[in-house]
Amino acid sequence: MNEVLKCMETRRSVRGFKPDVMPETELIEQVLRAGTYAPTGRGAQSPVIVAVTNKAVRDRLSQMNAEVLGTTTDPFYGAPVVLVVLADKSRPTYLYDGSLVMGNLMNAAHAVGLGSCWIHRAKEVFASPEGKALLKEWGVEGDYEGIGHCVIGYPADGQPLAAKPRKDDYVVWVR
Repeated sequence: MNEVLKCMETRRSVRGFKPDVMPETELIEQVLRAGTYAPTGRGAQSPVIVAVTNKAVRDRLSQMNAEVLGTTTDPFYGAPVVLVVLADKSRPTYLYDGSLVMGNLMNAAHAVGLGSCWIHRAKEVFASPEGKALLKEWGVEGDYEGIGHCVIGYPADGQPLAAKPRKDDYVVWVR
């Protein structure tokens, strides 16, 4: 089987990370580069990826996300890296563009030996006054919407589980 296809079939969401083991910068950069090559409507590249490796900022994002969720637990599952995907709402394809970036990030993380998980609620986090202030602090200007938090790191328990069987009617052929 093609290596890329095998990677796509074996990737799983990780919900438990080694919080004190930061991935090598080179690996994070490879994941980020893959994210920048996701397809976007008309090639406009509407998304922006904010790579957070600063523990204090990571913990603040986790707290903000938890507040939206209504919990006090870490919704980032201990992952030491948060890749925030935002997309320019002035582009009609912004939601799809950002979603494709998230997919590329997760597949790339798996390809380089890291675990990942798409964490929702970025829309709510970055629509808040505190989230908008963070974007301004980071130099992200414009009408951006949070698409997702791609958390990455080393899985706490080794290999992810095997895939569930695919549903019978997942693909409908019209020939």
